[in-house]
Formats: sequence, C-alpha cells, structure tokens
Amino acid sequence: MSNSPNSSPSLHEVPILHVDLDAFFASVEILDDPSLVGRPVCVGGSAARGVIASASYEARRQGVTSAMPSVVARRLCPELIILPGRFERYEQYSHRFHSLVNDLTPEYEPLGLDEVFADLRSLRRLRIRPVEAAQQLRRRIREELFLECGVGLGRNKLFAKLASKRSKPRIVDHQLLEGPGVVWVSREMERNWLEEMPVRALWGVGPATAKKLQQLGLYWVRDLRGVDQASLARHVGSAMAATLASYARGEDDRPVDSRRELKSLGHDQTFATSLVGPGEVFAQCRHHAGVVARALRAQGRVARTLSVVLRFDDLTSLSRSQTLPFGVDDEAAICSLAQALAGSVDLSRPVRLLGLYASSFLARENNPVQLSFGVSVSSDVRDEAVEHSRERQMSSAALRDALDDIRQRYGANSVGVASDLYGDGLRIERQRGSHAFGPESPTTPAP
Repeated sequence: MSNSPNSSPSLHEVPILHVDLDAFFASVEILDDPSLVGRPVCVGGSAARGVIASASYEARRQGVTSAMPSVVARRLCPELIILPGRFERYEQYSHRFHSLVNDLTPEYEPLGLDEVFADLRSLRRLRIRPVEAAQQLRRRIREELFLECGVGLGRNKLFAKLASKRSKPRIVDHQLLEGPGVVWVSREMERNWLEEMPVRALWGVGPATAKKLQQLGLYWVRDLRGVDQASLARHVGSAMAATLASYARGEDDRPVDSRRELKSLGHDQTFATSLVGPGEVFAQCRHHAGVVARALRAQGRVARTLSVVLRFDDLTSLSRSQTLPFGVDDEAAICSLAQALAGSVDLSRPVRLLGLYASSFLARENNPVQLSFGVSVSSDVRDEAVEHSRERQMSSAALRDALDDIRQRYGANSVGVASDLYGDGLRIERQRGSHAFGPESPTTPAP
C-alpha cells in the first residue's frame, strides 16, 4: 500500500494521530519579533553550561540541534541568537494549539506544550477520513497560529509518532528539504521501518540507552527481535526491555489518555558557577521553593511529596525526598523542607545543578493541615523541619494569597519577597521543570 496523496486509509487502519509543532519555542519568538525572520534563532541557556532547547531551521542548517551544548552551537554558528525563553508566552500558544485539537476530537493527550496524541475512533460515526482530518488540522494551525507542524497517522502511538517525524522538513547537506506535512503508515511501511530503523529512533531510547544497546551489538530495531528479553533486562531494566521487545514487533498498546493527570512539577537549574557550601545551596533552595509554590497555587494544588536533586561537578547525582501527612503550597514551608533535604547530603563538593520537585498532589481545598500530628520521617530529615513547614503553611496563607492577587492584577513582577530580588531588580521566575536548559550569559536579559 503506498502512502501517496491519492491514498485514503480508513480509521480502522490509522486511528491514532500525533501532531508535533515545528521548532516551537524558537518559532514563537520569531512570530513575536519579526526582525528575527530568516536569522538563526535558538531558545536555551546562553552561558558556558547552557543547552539548546529549540532551534529554528536557519540554525539547524548550520548544524545546531536541540540538546546541544550552547558553546558547541556558537562554534558551529557564530551569528546564532540564543534567547532565554518565555514560558508564559509558550503556554499561551500551547493552549490555543490544544483548543484546535479539541475542535477535532476531545480524545487527545498532550505531551508537553507542543505535542499531542489524538484517538480518532470516536469520530467513526461522522465518517471522517483520517488523512483529510489531519490535513485540515495542520491547515488550521498554520492559518490561525502561524505555526508549522508535522502530523502522523498510524495504528498505534509508536507509528503515529514516527510518522509525524517523517512528515517534517529535514536538513540534508545544510539544505532544507520540505516534508510532506502529513504521513500515514501502512502495514508495508511498518515492516520496512522496523527493518531499517536504528534503535536510537525508537521512542524513549535516549543516548545513554542507545549506547548500552550498541555495546551489546544492537544497532537496529531488527536486532532486538532476536534478543532474549530477560538478558536484555539485565542491561536496561525489565520495563525498558519489555518496551523494546514490543516496539521491535511493532506493538504498542498504550491508549490515548485524555484524562492523564499531572504527576509532578518542579524547577531545576544548572548554574554558570557551581554552588559551594550549604549557604549557597540553601539560598537557591529559597528561590526554587518560590518558583514551585507559585506553580502549585496557579493550579489550585498542594503537594505532599517534595524531592531535591543535586548534581555535582563530577556529574554524579543524588536525590532526597519526603512525603508529608499534609500538603504544602507556601514558599516558606517548601523552603524549610527543601533545605532540610539538601542538608542531609554532603555538600562539600560544588553543586552544578539543583532541582526541586513536588508530587502527590491534593486539591488545595482538601488539604488536611492539622494543628498537631504524629509523623515518621526518614533519618535524612529532622522532625523540626516538618513541624516548621506545617506552621509556615498555615500562618502564611493570607500573605501568599494577597501577593498572588496583586501579581494577577498588575503582572508577575509587580510585587515579591526578598528572595526574588536580583542585581537587576525584582524578578519573579516561573516554573520551567524539564524545560530548564542551563544558565544564561550575564548579558542575556531575564525572561
């Protein structure tokens, strides 16, 4: 079966759609600043330890890619423009993007800000043709959001995502080759892809996993079919081994989950100059606590579990976590726990990255904060830190609500506390989570 414009598969053949916005962060920046049109633009961290998060096609023609260290990107493209990122703006575009997908079907599952899976089977009674629906969605995204995207259609998530990647433009010998925009995967294409694809192309196989597989002599997806799953599990873990075995057979039974809830949120930061000693680490804990607390309150949530991740200059990492009998959304309460967790680690080594994550969510109105309680904490966290967090959570409610109200009315940077003061003035940083991509250079304006 050919994948040509004249082909028209049924919903039974390709029920799953995946749409992926092109160079999303960079594209939004260019839309908001037309002077950037035609120039190599990236969003990411511009300092020595920064990482590229999103690159325009002009930058990609020079060899710049996402996840590339910024120093390497500048070496490849000296005229590269690296912008620090404006997540509130990206969220605005993402909401509009999701709204367009929802117009097609409410059965969709967002992946981050710029990707969505959708299950078209709920539209069977409308007798829609999946390729036509995909083309119409892509057209609306172009005409209403002025963004480009790739759309893939397949019988499961695996092939839909692979197809959306094949639908996009690509760089060959520094030249941009336009993609078809919409690709659907026939059974014949499935077989060909599983024979021809490197293991690195599979969803979830990052550089570290790919290296492990290659050390075992597994370079191609077809190589996985002849490997004993139990043996593979000893090298990549049982869950990944089972997933790889399924993918090698073209199987993927994950449903499109339109009710998938947020499991965690957090903020991490790689520092241009490593933190030295508890004092500097604890100061950054205060900053991170404010970012995470504001993100929690914006969603009307409190979190019962807090986790701290530290990465040292030797690139080793340690994490500590604590689950409470009550939820927190207050900066001071979260800071107390974050500092106690960080303090349970030997901080004699310089800290390159600090992350603070919240999980085990409750609705804010259902938070069982008590005047007294019994709590069993881990040996890494003192009882006093938990008790202090409870008291802070209760006593600061009026202040934090007032600050949130002022920020909502007059802007995020209209009011803050002492820990929000920087050399260039008041700066209320928003939660970035997995989109944190390293430090900015001193001359880069704050987001």
